[in-house]
Amino acid sequence: MKKSRYSDSEIMNFLKEAEKGIPVAQICRTHGISNATFYSWRSKYGGMDVAMISELKALQEENRRLKKMYAEVQLQKEILQEAMRKKW
Repeated sequence: MKKSRYSDSEIMNFLKEAEKGIPVAQICRTHGISNATFYSWRSKYGGMDVAMISELKALQEENRRLKKMYAEVQLQKEILQEAMRKKW
């Protein structure tokens, strides 16, 4: 997974600035992010606080790890089944 240049608290600060009424274009220009990045953050993290974002990222990482483990187990299962089908 790609590492963000900005921390969770920085992202929350950007979103809070927009809630205060600062134009999105000005926020993006000031912090060096694109409008698309800002709006994707707002759709993903809108209404959350820093702790919730950290928890969400931890859960996503755990989900990624579990999916990888499941794929490895399924591959081993297929290899064993194929070996069992062969007659020696």
